[in-house]
Amino acid sequence: MKKYNVAVVGATGMVGGKFLEVLAEKNLPVENYYLFASAKSAGKVVEFMGKPHTIIELKEEEIVSRDIDIALFSAGGDTSLKFAPIFAKHGTLVIDNSSAWRRDENVPLVVPECNASDILNHKNIIANPNCSTIQAVVALKPLHQAFGIKRVIYSTYQAVSGAGVKGFNDLKGGICGEKPQKFPYPIFGNCLPHIDVFMDNGYTKEEDKMIFETKKILNDWDIKVTATCVRVPVYYGHSESINIEFNKPCTLEEVKKVLANAEGVVIQDDGKNNIYPMPITAENKNEVFIGRIRMDDTVPYGVNLWVVADNIRKGAATNAVQIAEKAIELGAVKNQYQG
Repeated sequence: MKKYNVAVVGATGMVGGKFLEVLAEKNLPVENYYLFASAKSAGKVVEFMGKPHTIIELKEEEIVSRDIDIALFSAGGDTSLKFAPIFAKHGTLVIDNSSAWRRDENVPLVVPECNASDILNHKNIIANPNCSTIQAVVALKPLHQAFGIKRVIYSTYQAVSGAGVKGFNDLKGGICGEKPQKFPYPIFGNCLPHIDVFMDNGYTKEEDKMIFETKKILNDWDIKVTATCVRVPVYYGHSESINIEFNKPCTLEEVKKVLANAEGVVIQDDGKNNIYPMPITAENKNEVFIGRIRMDDTVPYGVNLWVVADNIRKGAATNAVQIAEKAIELGAVKNQYQG
């Protein structure tokens, strides 16, 4: 079996650390791992898969001196814009977790349970979608195939870890009365209807990401999508109330059957026994959990879902590693693109 050389860029960050955790569990056919980070972290030694790995400074000469097949990126948009093309030019498949490439029409935006075949169309860069979008489309894709989606209304309840270490620390410190460093207001005991920056149309960039990315991943630009994204005082796990209007008639039993058979989905839907998805039980899991499944009688063919997933795991690291795994399976790691 062929073995691959894999780089993790941003290996010392919150998501980078989760990349390493998921990679260790997946045990892909890898010959060498190369862990990259900023100059500040270069030289540090990280124990990974039973071996010490020295952190490599992310710079061009360190990239081109190694034969790297796959690079998993979680180092921010600016870093990705600068360094992803360098990897790509030298034949490396970059799987990027930032927002830098998601809107590029030449870059596939992939959730393997939804559109794995798009991996075949890469030019050495594949974008990992926004964490809140990933879990949503895992639920939406099989329903769209079965009944055709006309409209989606998202209301999200997003964990502070989605804002990185500083967001996490704002909640942790807020419990002790410390002033926030990341958010404009305290998050402890509070909800902020404000994720990313506000745009001229009144939506935030997070909401705009969900709207755009849903359409791109489902490959249907006619779907009407709107969103309200809220930061809540939870450490890990995004929750989403998703209201869907279909083009075709459906029964509650049919909807539940479709979701129960969907890849990557776990149904937790027994309200009478207090069984429903929660961030605390989804934490550190790879699956997307769906419950509170009920019809919406205000439209001809409508349904409500409650969808929960670990935003750092499935919403970032697991999805990226699944893309790498699928690219290996499809024989789509190497591309002829050379810049």
